Amino acid sequence: MSKISQILIVLIAVGIAFHFINLDRKVYWHDEVYTSMRSAGFTRAEIDQELFQNRLIPAPELQKFQRIKPGSGAIDTIRSLATEDPQHPPLYFLMTRGWMELFGSSLTAVRLLPVLCSLLGLPLMYGLGLELFRDSGTGLARLAALLATTFLALSPFDMLFAQTARQYSLLTTIVIGSSWVLLRAMRLKTWQSWGLYSVACAVGFYTHPFFGLTLVGHGVYWLLRLVQGGRSSLSALSNVFWKPLLSVAVSLILFSPWLKVILSNYSRVSATTDWARVQVGWLYLAKLWLLSFTALFFDLDFGFDNGLTYALRVPIALLMGLALYTVCRRTSSATWQFILTTIFVPFFILALPDFLVGGKRSAVSRYLISCFPGVQLAMAWLVATIAQAPKKLWGKIPLAHGLLGILCAGSILSCTVSAAADTWWSKDLSYFNAEVARLVNATPGAIVLSDLGDDFTNTGDLISLSYRLNPEVRLLLLGAAPQLPSPGPNVLVFRPSGKMRAAIAQAGDRLEVVSEAGN
Repeated sequence: MSKISQILIVLIAVGIAFHFINLDRKVYWHDEVYTSMRSAGFTRAEIDQELFQNRLIPAPELQKFQRIKPGSGAIDTIRSLATEDPQHPPLYFLMTRGWMELFGSSLTAVRLLPVLCSLLGLPLMYGLGLELFRDSGTGLARLAALLATTFLALSPFDMLFAQTARQYSLLTTIVIGSSWVLLRAMRLKTWQSWGLYSVACAVGFYTHPFFGLTLVGHGVYWLLRLVQGGRSSLSALSNVFWKPLLSVAVSLILFSPWLKVILSNYSRVSATTDWARVQVGWLYLAKLWLLSFTALFFDLDFGFDNGLTYALRVPIALLMGLALYTVCRRTSSATWQFILTTIFVPFFILALPDFLVGGKRSAVSRYLISCFPGVQLAMAWLVATIAQAPKKLWGKIPLAHGLLGILCAGSILSCTVSAAADTWWSKDLSYFNAEVARLVNATPGAIVLSDLGDDFTNTGDLISLSYRLNPEVRLLLLGAAPQLPSPGPNVLVFRPSGKMRAAIAQAGDRLEVVSEAGN
């Protein structure tokens, strides 16, 4: 075994270890609350009906909606999603329900499942790298595959979502696995291999509808190979045309029950994803694209408007460009076409609507998951090819070792800082909940006053807060006819709706901002 391979195996072990560090430290994000809620068999409607009744509730009481609902079954989990969150297929939520029944609903237990889903992606990435680079020679293919696995294991972005109780780490694993199965099926051309691809695609769809981005990328790649192959015989057409089409058709048939749920509840899907259509400027999009792609290797945030945040990312982006150029120049058309289609087809499917009709779909990092394995494979190829050359830095350090050291040092530094933090950019709506909880806990006899909020997100964030509030903290959650308490220094208002603000003003009271985070 070469020295660089030994180094890579150690780095993969370090990456695996990072997956398990401080699982319960970061804020249990709004969307994670909904994962537990749906998996437990609750609907938000019944939770809102019970909570927002103008009565004082001890903070820990909110967490009962994060545990399996008494008397419920898997059908309740499916019903909760179908009626209120149909854009999320049930596979991961059913997995979480089974996991909770076995290991409980603590933050560590619930977040351990996505960690394990993420780790399943490591051997699949190695298999994908071997399959993709197989015509470059066994030694180079193995090195590139091992490098890609290392980059995945240490990726700050993938680490974040591996420790997030949502389906995104499973989606990453399915994207990688289905790509490996596709390349293998195109090489073997057997019904069995295409049947396995059908199953992989069905699992992908039942994980997240955005798996469709990967499938379209696969389709474009397949068409490119079909046109370039120029096959004409009937047997060749059967292998390269009918089998793939039938395979995709089978996967869509398997997904059709939930596809029917999505279509029949499309108005609900549109309402719950309306935030992605908010108009933003191109500078905002460009910033998020840079941050999203470079977070695969470096993820220290000095502020969204701080130039240092971007100055440290630009060299990585340039390196990615060099990697893609190297792939196109030094691999077969089958290899570089696969990498380019898996990166750019999903990206442009999201970015073009943002350009044509407005929105920020392509600015949401987790929506770009389909693009990321291709980037990691391209960077792996760049380092692997440099490793074949005798070039050295300052006449001593092999260039490949230096480049690998810089990339992995950035990843390890990012993962270390992130592991010690109680919040991160991925926590989105709940980013400031740790700060809010500290403020509330520091207030003697604190009472948190809130309602559903103008955008109806308060339910999830109040439950998120409850994990960090002291047990003696109480919440007064106002209903449709709010009954306001007597004002006092111990009464803190959390994200009041316009209606609640009006009621407070009508009562002759005045709100004083003590933290913008909870406003």
